Amino acid sequence: MAYNVKEIVGQKPSRLTSGHRMCAGCGAPPVARMILRAVKPEDHVVVANATGCMEVSTFIYPYTAWTDSFIHTAFENAASTLSGVEAAYKSMKAQGKLPKDKNTKFIAFGGDGGTYDIGLQSLSGAMERGHDMVYVCYDNGAYMNTGIQRSSATPKYADTTTTPAGTKIPGKMQARKDLAKIMVGHHLPYVAQTAPYLNFKDLYEKAEKAIYTEGPCFLNVLSPCPRGWGYNTEDLMLINKLAIETCYWPLYEVENGVYKINYKPAKKLPIEEFLKPQKRFKHMFNPGNEWMIEDFQKEVDSRWQELLNLEEITNKKD
Repeated sequence: MAYNVKEIVGQKPSRLTSGHRMCAGCGAPPVARMILRAVKPEDHVVVANATGCMEVSTFIYPYTAWTDSFIHTAFENAASTLSGVEAAYKSMKAQGKLPKDKNTKFIAFGGDGGTYDIGLQSLSGAMERGHDMVYVCYDNGAYMNTGIQRSSATPKYADTTTTPAGTKIPGKMQARKDLAKIMVGHHLPYVAQTAPYLNFKDLYEKAEKAIYTEGPCFLNVLSPCPRGWGYNTEDLMLINKLAIETCYWPLYEVENGVYKINYKPAKKLPIEEFLKPQKRFKHMFNPGNEWMIEDFQKEVDSRWQELLNLEEITNKKD
């Protein structure tokens, strides 16, 4: 069946309902909604959510915006908590305590702070052990929930509360971690990088593939933050578009070690187009700071070329 966003939204109810308290213009709610819409209506979902923006805004006891089973877990152990739940369900089915024909999917959500940094150990362990689950990182590029501190997902030169751009340093001095590649190194059956763009087609299809691929799968999803990035709330989808069209955030998937780039811009935009609408990069456009933009562009170009090379190498046939 061909992807049709109107049919999907009309036929599949949202498992993350209205009433949550996420900020206007936040990328996380549309990400979570569309990923959960990729689950078949008859299937049950257990969601584990690491502490972070999404958790504190969607699950305020005794209220919840989730319609499936939901577990709030600590910053560092969303993956290990969900892997334990997956193992428990498997055991209870074997013991006859749960019906064997009841299909349950296990999905963890965590921000980049709880995934790239604090939760990396438990994530790596769950992936290595081979639990049948999907881990989704909604990547907003900093510890937004606790005051916009830098994380290892924060891009170079970004202005955060712990890497303030000034006369001494020009923002964060380190390049961001490539978490998707780290997950590929775990030899998972499916890893993908995506964003809510292109009519949600890329996000939905990758979510569906991850959810219904047996074994541990990982999705890294761009999730812009209006407070931390400093863009107008109505420009969420524009920011996603610019991230993809400049190749700052390429759309690709790795299935059993084989890379596939899902979108190659016909005319790759210069990185300035992505940086300009965001206040966190405002200092890069001050006179004398052109070198920062040039360095940022070199990094983007280098990673894009590396991805092109990986696609070519892994698709070569013997």
